[in-house]
Amino acid sequence: MAAAALTKEDELHWLALRLIPGLGARKSGQLLSRFRTPQAIFRASPEELEGNGVPGSLAQTISSGCTFDDAVEQQQKMLEAGARLISFSDPAYPPRLKEIYDPPLLLFARGRVELLQSVMLGVVGTRRASAYGTAAAERLSADMAHAGLTIVSGMARGIDTAAHRSALEIGGDTVAVFGCGVDEVYPAENRKLATEIADKGLLISEYPMGGPAYPQNFPTRNRIISGMSVGVLVVEGAQYSGSAITAKMALDQQREVFAVPGNITSKMSWGPNLLIKQGAKLVQEWNDVIVELPAETRRTLVAKAQARSSAISMQTEGKQLQFDAEIGEAHRALLSVLKPDIPTHIDQLHETFDTLTSSETVAALFDLELLGLVKQLPGKNFVKVW
Repeated sequence: MAAAALTKEDELHWLALRLIPGLGARKSGQLLSRFRTPQAIFRASPEELEGNGVPGSLAQTISSGCTFDDAVEQQQKMLEAGARLISFSDPAYPPRLKEIYDPPLLLFARGRVELLQSVMLGVVGTRRASAYGTAAAERLSADMAHAGLTIVSGMARGIDTAAHRSALEIGGDTVAVFGCGVDEVYPAENRKLATEIADKGLLISEYPMGGPAYPQNFPTRNRIISGMSVGVLVVEGAQYSGSAITAKMALDQQREVFAVPGNITSKMSWGPNLLIKQGAKLVQEWNDVIVELPAETRRTLVAKAQARSSAISMQTEGKQLQFDAEIGEAHRALLSVLKPDIPTHIDQLHETFDTLTSSETVAALFDLELLGLVKQLPGKNFVKVW
């Protein structure tokens, strides 16, 4: 197929093709291989389409052009949301995604489309993340984003959210793959995060504008997370969870699979621990992922990291000056007992530091939160940021 940017007319035909009921991505791909362009598919007679394996009723639907009104409506919604359409023939289409068995015909995108050409790593896990899982996802995602990888996830609660946020916090790149239209937000609590990703990263979906977040969309969506990526890192998840399904898709797509080991008494560790038993790479730090990547990919990441190293150095120096100026003995004492993976209740901290008044402890915790060194969890529990 020709690698050219879409005109509005091209876009309209691609959308009309995508919106034909009953015509899936695989059959669309087969028709494009035969007819080359959506325009040619719509010009074909029902007999020609049937001759290429399209059932009679579906061939009549295609020839009728009945989806063009819906396509015009989609174009208007894209314009209002600031979204762009990326077809399979578009040079912006992620190259690794083209390699999978059933790549989506179209991607709807909001944000920095150039990230689709970057080196991406999927980070997935449970929606019911533990303090340990959240801390591991935050630390590893931040470190890998700092190393130049683009963090890809599904913006679900738990591990996905932690991965996106930590990448953004260090100025790294992240892509969220939706199971609904990119003008919708699911879950609704991540509306602010979605806005930030659209501004600094990228939101993408194969589902049309306004598409609802149907439950069946999410397992299908996961093939895009793994398909675009060089590999998938599973942080926490039950044995038959969505993250386990994504890992299986990654294996089927011949992608690397990585896993963070977990507590053997936790059901949320069964998924990653089983993957490690089956041969997935055990990950304790970011370099466990980097060393598994091809030499050419590692060279790309080094060049990217060097390009932004001076800016990161200045930011780090500023944070260190702020840390030295604002931290005192009470702050250091609290940091010495707080752990990144085990929440500590505020009452326990009051009992541990009987030389500090309750107000002094609360004030020191507030300062540490502002500095990004401590995080408060529900129920007045606190963890140290890993």
